[in-house]
Amino acid sequence: MAKIIFIGLLILCMAPVVTTPMALAAGIAFSLLFGNPWPKESTMTSQILLKLSVVGLGFGVSIQEVWAVGKDSAGYTIVGIVMTIGVGLVLGRMLHLKGNTAALISCGTAICGGSAIAAMAPVLRSKDDEIAVALATVFSLNAVALILFPFIGELVGLSQHQFGYWAGMAIHDTSSVVGAAASYGAEALRTGTTVKLTRAAWIAPIAMAAGLWLRSEQKTKFPLFIGGFVAAAILHSLVPQLSGLWGVLSAIARQCLVVTLFLVGCGLSRNVLQRIGPRPLLHGVTLWVFVSLLTLMGILQNWIR
Repeated sequence: MAKIIFIGLLILCMAPVVTTPMALAAGIAFSLLFGNPWPKESTMTSQILLKLSVVGLGFGVSIQEVWAVGKDSAGYTIVGIVMTIGVGLVLGRMLHLKGNTAALISCGTAICGGSAIAAMAPVLRSKDDEIAVALATVFSLNAVALILFPFIGELVGLSQHQFGYWAGMAIHDTSSVVGAAASYGAEALRTGTTVKLTRAAWIAPIAMAAGLWLRSEQKTKFPLFIGGFVAAAILHSLVPQLSGLWGVLSAIARQCLVVTLFLVGCGLSRNVLQRIGPRPLLHGVTLWVFVSLLTLMGILQNWIR
């Protein structure tokens, strides 16, 4: 029965009427009620589909827009990453978190959620339980952010451009950034995706710097899907005659993202929630609220624009 319902919901998420928050909520509800019948396959598929979706979204934006937003957000990105990791490490000491849990949660909050945690874990020589706790904490907050951020954005009157900046700078994973921004509007989606990918590009430099500092032999790679997004935007700009095709590819990518969010929601199981202890959760929530409020204040005061 669970497999039949899973397949039915998956097919339903391919319909244009289903939005990203609806898909995420359906995935979470299904997982908690029935349990995901294919957890490993869902995780692998969602990761692949997310990367393809991000590349496809590049066909809906010009390289000039990517360059303008990426250039303007670069300074905020560097300051934000350094500040978030620093505050996160201090907070981890205050809460007496053992091992690398605080460092992993801090990097996930500062850069790109689960992708940053996966990249930093081998460099820090993290244990499996530390990785699991950090991923579970960040993953749970991602689900909250996707639903909460659009509501707050509307409440305080953020424009689509402002919301894209806020989502890209304050939400952990690319999937939730793109999902929240897509529900807010087309301009928010373009801005949020570009800002987030600008941050994600720092995964490799930060991991390499940590490796040199700790004298780790582990290496990390540049996320190729970021290059794919830029290449798609270049094609969009160089061949405007195919604007109809680029629009179709971008629309397909947005719908693939809906399916991705359903699969992501299916990963939030009871087992995942049980892995999060009170201290790691307090650390993750406190750091995330700090970053979110500080970023929102900066945007409302026109310090970030």
